[in-house]
Amino acid sequence: MSIKEDINMVKQELNSEEKFFEKAVITEKFVKKYKNLMIGSAVAVVLFAVGNIAYEANKQSNIEEANSAMLTLLENSKDTANSAKLKSLSPELYDVWLYSQAIANKDMATLKELKNSKTQLVGDLASYQLAQDSKDVVALSEYSSKQGAIYKDLALVQSAVILMNESKVDEARAKLVQIGEGSSMSKIAQALLHYGIK
Repeated sequence: MSIKEDINMVKQELNSEEKFFEKAVITEKFVKKYKNLMIGSAVAVVLFAVGNIAYEANKQSNIEEANSAMLTLLENSKDTANSAKLKSLSPELYDVWLYSQAIANKDMATLKELKNSKTQLVGDLASYQLAQDSKDVVALSEYSSKQGAIYKDLALVQSAVILMNESKVDEARAKLVQIGEGSSMSKIAQALLHYGIK
């Protein structure tokens, strides 16, 4: 029995070695067949990683240069070289700087240009500032009717005050009623409705 067991054991070992070699041959064929594809994929992953790192480094460098140009402009607003540099590196930040300068200098022409800024916040603030400075009910109404207007309720209150000064009480009331209770301007609107409009 022992010889039979030994023979069976040797057969099993040979079968397992044979299966191992079969798998090794299959793997070798697979590797040979798809070697170029695997090497190409590995190279693509490495290139993607390197490209991503380079992109992030360039982006960070641009942010730092834009911030440096902005700091220089805050010290010297007449520096045209840094102004152009900021505009090319970060048009959004440039628009914010232009807006701050236009407000400080009461530059209505620049504010009119900034109304169409691609930086949504700057465009909205410039539109509001122009409407407010004009003290024009129509301009304030146009601003307050824009969707997403930041100072919508403030523009409505200002319109109502102008209309009250012109003795147009019903129109002023219509403006104030548009202000919701959740607004920070609701108490002012309620006070104007109660005390200001008779």
